[in-house]
Amino acid sequence: MKITRLLIANRGEIALRIMRTAKEMGITTIAVFSEADRKSPHVQFADEAYCLGPAPSSQSYLKGEDIIQLCVAKKIDAIHPGYGFLSENATFRRKVESAGIIFIGPSATAMDIMGDKISAKQAVKKFNVPLVPGLDEAITDVAYAKSVAKEIGYPVLIKASAGGGGKGMRIVEEESELESQMQRAVSEAINAFGDGSVFVEKYVTSPRHIEIQVLADSHGNCVYLFERECSVQRRHQKVIEEAPSAILTPEIRKKMGEAAVNVCKSCNYTNAGTVEFIVDANLNFYFLEMNTRLQVEHPVSEMITGKDLVQEQILIAEGEPLRFRQEDLVINGHALEVRVYAEDPANNFLPDIGTLSVYQRPQGNGIRVDDGFEEGMEIPIYYDPMIAKLITHANTRTHAIEKMIRAIDEYQIVGIQTTLPFCKFVLRHPAFVSGMFDTHFVNKHFQPSFLKDELSEAEAQVAALIANEVFSSETASARSSNSKNIPASKSNWKKNRVR
Repeated sequence: MKITRLLIANRGEIALRIMRTAKEMGITTIAVFSEADRKSPHVQFADEAYCLGPAPSSQSYLKGEDIIQLCVAKKIDAIHPGYGFLSENATFRRKVESAGIIFIGPSATAMDIMGDKISAKQAVKKFNVPLVPGLDEAITDVAYAKSVAKEIGYPVLIKASAGGGGKGMRIVEEESELESQMQRAVSEAINAFGDGSVFVEKYVTSPRHIEIQVLADSHGNCVYLFERECSVQRRHQKVIEEAPSAILTPEIRKKMGEAAVNVCKSCNYTNAGTVEFIVDANLNFYFLEMNTRLQVEHPVSEMITGKDLVQEQILIAEGEPLRFRQEDLVINGHALEVRVYAEDPANNFLPDIGTLSVYQRPQGNGIRVDDGFEEGMEIPIYYDPMIAKLITHANTRTHAIEKMIRAIDEYQIVGIQTTLPFCKFVLRHPAFVSGMFDTHFVNKHFQPSFLKDELSEAEAQVAALIANEVFSSETASARSSNSKNIPASKSNWKKNRVR
C-alpha cells in the first residue's frame, strides 16, 4: 500500500528530518504539537498540523489514543514515531495496526522481545550471537547471584532487564558489595521502569560502545549498513558518534554485521533498527541490546553509505523489498556527529534553558545540521535538552575531525550554554584523535574546570581588541578611573560570548 498521508508522532529536529524525506516522496505530512511547540519549525513546515494538548509530554506527545483518533478522522495512512515518546511502545504499535494504520517500524512482537534485555538475550542466543558471560534470566536470590559472580569473576555488572540510560545498573567490584548493590539496582529499576527484574553479567573493562545499523524488509531480506562508534558518553548517554569506528578491522566489521543480521532473524525484525554491541580491549564483541527504531545518530550512517534511512523505512512499510543487497553497500569516507545539548558542560552538564538570542548555523561542504529551532525561540523545559545534531563528512577521519572543529567554531549560539565546548575539547584530545578511548572517556580525561574561564587564542585576541578600544576612546582621567573596571568588562564579554 502506497502511503500518501503521513503523521509524524514527534517534535523538533527528528520530525523535520522525517518530513523532508516524506515531501521528496510526494507524501503529505501531518505534524502534531504541544502548546509549547505551537510556533516550532516542524509545525510550520508540515502540510497540516494539529495540537495535542498542553506542554507536558504526558498531556501531548504521549497521548497515543488521541493520535490514533486523529489519524482515523483525517484519513491518515501511516504514523512515523521518530525516536523517543511512543517509538518503542508495543501497546501503541498494536493499537495503530488494529485501527488499520501503517506503523513505520517493526512489529509489536519484535518490540516486546528486544525491549526486555533478558528475553532479547534468550532470543539471540539461539542464533549464536556472542553474549557477555553471565545470566540470561532474571534473578532475585542473592546467594545465587554470588555464586554466578564468583564463577564468571569480578567485577560484575547488575543490570535492570527493562533498563536504559544507565538506570538500574550497578558495577560490583567484590562479593561484599553485591547484596547492597543488587538491592539498589532493583529499587532503581522499579522506580524507573516499574519492573525490578535484574540479571548479572561479567563487567567488561575498557568497553567500547559500537552499534550496527540494520534494515530488514518483509520479504526476508536484511542488510547491515556498517557500524557507528558511540563510546563518548556522559551519564551513559551518547554525545559524539562517528562512522566507521577507528578500531574495527574489515574482518571484525563483517562478523559484527552478520551477528546483527542474526539478531534481526531471532525476532523476525522488519524496518530500520540498531543492534548495539559492547567491545572489549581485545576487540571481542558481545550483544548488548537492540533499539527497535531510528536512532538519533542515524545521519552518520547515511553520510557514509549514501542511503536515506527514512526513505527506506517508508518503502519497507509500504511492503517494498530492499532495493540493494549487502554487496552493494560500501563505506564512503568518514562522518562525525556531535549532539548539541542545552547543557552547561562546565557545570556537570546541568541542563540550561533560555532564549536563543543568536542562533547561526555553520555552513560549507560536508556539513549538515539537523535541528528544530530558530533564532529568538525559547528552549522549553519539558523535553530532552538536545537542540541540534551537527554532522560532518569528509574523505578521512582526520579531515572529518578538522571540519567538525571548524563547524563548531562557526556555530553561534547565544542565550544558553551548550555542549559544543565539550565536544571541541573531545575532538582535540589525543585519546580521541588516536582512536584509543572507551566509554569512560569523560571520567578519565575531562573535568568541568577545563572549560571554566578558558579563552581560546582567538577569543583572547578579540578581548584584547575590545579592551584596547575602550582605552583609546576614553580621556586620560576616564581611563584612569575605568582601569579598575577592565576585568569586569572583559568578564562580561566572556559571559556572553558564543559557547
